[in-house]
Amino acid sequence: MIFITGDKPNEKTTKIWAVLLWLTVWEIGARFIGQEVLLVSPVVVLLRLLQLMTVSEFWSSIAFSFLRIIGGFLLALCVGTFLSGISFFSRVIRELVQPLIVVMTTIPVASFIILILIWVPSRNLAVVISFLMVLPIIYKNILEGIGQMDGQLLEMAQVFQVSRRKRLRYLYIPQLMPYFRTAASLSLGLCWKAGVAAEVIGIPKGSIGEKLYEAKIYLQTPDLFAWTLTIIILSVSFEKLFLFFVDKLLLFNH
Repeated sequence: MIFITGDKPNEKTTKIWAVLLWLTVWEIGARFIGQEVLLVSPVVVLLRLLQLMTVSEFWSSIAFSFLRIIGGFLLALCVGTFLSGISFFSRVIRELVQPLIVVMTTIPVASFIILILIWVPSRNLAVVISFLMVLPIIYKNILEGIGQMDGQLLEMAQVFQVSRRKRLRYLYIPQLMPYFRTAASLSLGLCWKAGVAAEVIGIPKGSIGEKLYEAKIYLQTPDLFAWTLTIIILSVSFEKLFLFFVDKLLLFNH
């Protein structure tokens, strides 16, 4: 597990010129191959996406998958934060939780999906898989953040009998938020990948995974790319929105 608490925006920002360059390479490649079944051009993908957006089923599929995948993410966020808190103060809890975290981290996603599919209806599979993929990241990062907190500041707050509410706002949240932000950023992309993969295997009716599966079965390559583009847009948009509110919360507590 890698703990990263300091973002470097200049290195992580996607440059427009780089995106345009790769789109151009994609367009040239599609024209060179000349077979839409093998590789469709970005223009055709965009046009197909615009067509899909006019159909109500497109939006209902997005709502179906979004609620379940993000639901699993938020649930893991709450459980992981709570578990890391009690694990820090209780060695017994920490030792009890550790084997489960190791199992979640090491077992392949496909194995988890097939195993969980035996116990859980396919319509709720994405919730469970997103939860299982996100929980270890949240747990380990928050636990590491608690361990790295400034002990002298905490001791001073105790000596001066600073209230718990002020400790939470001015000591705990500012010091833990970088770890929380990094964990959330890493988890959001992963939960979408794992959640959609679960839907493709479980094929719950009315999900994005079902649409991807149908596109693959019927060799509807434009649909396949259009749904993939939709997933990317949803994932990136929600991540930006979520981290925006996390940053606002961090500024509010400074």
